[in-house]
Amino acid sequence: MSVLSTDKTSPSLSPPLKWAGGKRWLSDTLQTLWHQYQRNNSTSSSPASSARLIEPFCGGLSVALNLTPTHALLNDANPYLINFYKQVQQHGLPITEDFKNEETHYYQIRDAFNTAIQSGSALTTDANVCAQWFYYLNRTGYNGLCRFNQQGFYNVPFGRYKTISYANDFMVLQKQLSNWQFQSNSFEQLKNLKETDFIYADPPYDTPFKDYSPGGFSWEQQEQLATWLATHSGPVIASNQATDRILNLYQSHGFSIQLLDAPRRIAANGNRTPAKEMLATRNVLL
Repeated sequence: MSVLSTDKTSPSLSPPLKWAGGKRWLSDTLQTLWHQYQRNNSTSSSPASSARLIEPFCGGLSVALNLTPTHALLNDANPYLINFYKQVQQHGLPITEDFKNEETHYYQIRDAFNTAIQSGSALTTDANVCAQWFYYLNRTGYNGLCRFNQQGFYNVPFGRYKTISYANDFMVLQKQLSNWQFQSNSFEQLKNLKETDFIYADPPYDTPFKDYSPGGFSWEQQEQLATWLATHSGPVIASNQATDRILNLYQSHGFSIQLLDAPRRIAANGNRTPAKEMLATRNVLL
């Protein structure tokens, strides 16, 4: 086990959403490994640009927007997040709603979003407007959280931002997303992966809070993920909070482990020690 230093330069393409646990701070390290893999496996019949990025937990999209692969399969268990990306991909998602950074307005939009979830229209007949609502709730809610209760309803409270600049559309992102495939499934449902596919997995942290999507993410799923990743014969990178059981889990599956200083602290009570992040790799040259 070694300690890996990182350059925390921000990616050139900004993610459209705020996302807890986002990996912008890790993007330069991942970009180095991605480009190294491309160079080592580029041939006249299979150029580097043909490599496909696979993300079982694409989240806020900071990694994909930094690596800018020509081809990508981007998955997340949160169907409303994926609907947002699909609407951007298909239409550029012009914003037709009049959004306000105001508490009463926020809860009106949140109630409308949850009503659409309850009726089943959030991903069907109301998919476009619900993508706009999802963006608004993300930008306006407390700390950019995305959280659902046990009934599957969005329950993030109103934020405390003095000013918010809302986008008019996402046409700039539409071209970048045009060749990427988006889907909302569990990671086990990612099928027909190729040996040349480059997998980066950033699941919910091994912490008490893991309700980024309806249903959460259990320890049993953490174990299933590590087992699933270990079956891939191509390059695999996984990140997670470096708890003892996470480190033991990935080491038991033959991953190489590096420890990184994350840009968050262990506690807010005066302890300024950087939290440790695990970077686990298989079939990747460091």
